[in-house]
Amino acid sequence: MSIPATSEIPLPSEKNGNDETPAAPPKGFREAFFRFVPAFDSLRHYSLRSLRCDLFAGLTVAAVAVPQAMAYASIVGLPPHYGLYTAIVMTAVGALFDSSRQLINGPTNAISIAVFSAVAFLPAGERLPAAVLMALLVGLVQTGITLLRLGDLTRYVSHAVIVGFTLGAGVLLVLDQTKHLLGLREPHGGSDYFLLRFWHTLTEGGPIHGWTLLLGVGTIALVLLLRWVNRLIGARLLPELLLAVVVMALAVWFWGLEREGVRVVGDIPRQLPAFRLPEVEWGRVRALASSALAIALLGLLEAIAMAKAIAAQTGQKLDINQQCLSEGLANVAGSFFQCYPGSGSLTRSAINQQAGAVTQWSGVFSAVAVAVTVLLFADLAAYIPNAALAGILLVSAWRMVDRRQLLFHLRATRFDKRIVLATAFAAVAVSVEFCILIGVFLSFVLYVPRAARLHLSELTVTPERVLRERGPTDPPCDRILIYDLEGELFFGAAPALETHLTAIEKRAGVATRVVVLRVKRVRNPDAVCLALIDGFLRRLQARRITVLLCGVRPDVAWILRSTGVADRLGPKGVFHETVGPESSTLDAVRHAYDLLAGDVCATCPRRGEASQSKEILYYMI
Repeated sequence: MSIPATSEIPLPSEKNGNDETPAAPPKGFREAFFRFVPAFDSLRHYSLRSLRCDLFAGLTVAAVAVPQAMAYASIVGLPPHYGLYTAIVMTAVGALFDSSRQLINGPTNAISIAVFSAVAFLPAGERLPAAVLMALLVGLVQTGITLLRLGDLTRYVSHAVIVGFTLGAGVLLVLDQTKHLLGLREPHGGSDYFLLRFWHTLTEGGPIHGWTLLLGVGTIALVLLLRWVNRLIGARLLPELLLAVVVMALAVWFWGLEREGVRVVGDIPRQLPAFRLPEVEWGRVRALASSALAIALLGLLEAIAMAKAIAAQTGQKLDINQQCLSEGLANVAGSFFQCYPGSGSLTRSAINQQAGAVTQWSGVFSAVAVAVTVLLFADLAAYIPNAALAGILLVSAWRMVDRRQLLFHLRATRFDKRIVLATAFAAVAVSVEFCILIGVFLSFVLYVPRAARLHLSELTVTPERVLRERGPTDPPCDRILIYDLEGELFFGAAPALETHLTAIEKRAGVATRVVVLRVKRVRNPDAVCLALIDGFLRRLQARRITVLLCGVRPDVAWILRSTGVADRLGPKGVFHETVGPESSTLDAVRHAYDLLAGDVCATCPRRGEASQSKEILYYMI
């Protein structure tokens, strides 16, 4: 049983005089609406089976989202119900606009740590308005990236940045939650540096509280036990995080452990998030702007990476800009309902897919289920110990770091290793939001020298009349020099290009008449490198040496013409790359022999030949 296509559903009537016949919107408007809100597009082919799958997946995700959202809010230093608000509003809004059918938005481990790093030094009373304002700023940055259609630029940021960030964030999360696990109190007036604050807490935070430690360790043990049972039965039937929190809350209630000094979450208001404008103060905006930029970029990288991982398994085609739009709109909408920044969740998205979700509506069902939980069971949260949430976060920190992927990046190249280690170190030693900017900056800085590498190889014509790369035992030719240039000709490659051109000039002796330069594998020449090539032509022409460019592709040929370099080479100085069996490189070498008019070197394979036939050369490069 299928819901009929949207085009068949009666639409509200439009009155035109006395005519009250229902008027359907234009087809172009309808298709644009479905592209803008993909969740409604999925309704055109929705079925009862899809509803059943999405509803089950949404309820499964909600069972994980409730304890996670409360724990993540505690990372930022906010009351737990603000994490629940974020899991309601951002999850629902993100699901409506998501390009990915299975991605779940909301509070995440990584974003919570980044927000904590940005607002940690504010007084406790200012953290909530700052976090809500941060959601607005992050959403505006992400929406701006979408409007400028810059979403695809995220693929140029090395994935090693994300790997390094997760490593550093995982370590930071363990250090931050240690005080809650041990029942320590953070001294007032601590250092601005996280590691020093952690050390002061560890040494001056008082003795370890036994009941608190027992509850925290018990939470970790129970989560691992329930996870083992789920694996044993081959299905995720037991909501491991939720059950662990419920058991620890019951333990606190039954034995009255809050009277023994165990700190609990406290009362959570039994109400849904209300509309409220974020407090926009320009001084605070300036203070949070750089952090908002880093968190916005981190959120996009996190969400897109997860969406791509899911799409690789489901075969869905993603719209990256639409995905960026969903992240931006979710954060902007959340800021008007007292939410702090969020993104695509790694764990909840994976659970959503594994639970059988087929459309974005599973996210909406999850948000509704969290809202119902808040309304019905908010009073029970008063007994949830902070140590239980710390235990959940420590388990999350362990799962957060993909150790196989980490080892792979560390062993792959020095480029990847440097980015991973630098990003992770910056996260722990400086700040999380700064480490993202450091990682992105390093990914470009370390990549540019690699992209700027140019390879120059000398070619030769063998006695068998084969044109190939010249070996150390091949005799040199002092009449015709043949070179193959390969690489990106942008400004970063200018020093390497200048070195290679100087080497060609030194190699050209008094007897040299022609230089053939093959540029088939040259890409993206810019003004800086073209100016160097033009100066190279001037100097060789002043020495009465003819330069022939061969393998010239159409895009390079257009640039040569527009800059006047082609005019300097002359009508017979440019040999365009051909599609057929004939090679422009062989044509250029034949023309070079024609220019010699028999004046060949002592080792030339054509010495003594009267014929200048085109068929005497073969191509092996």
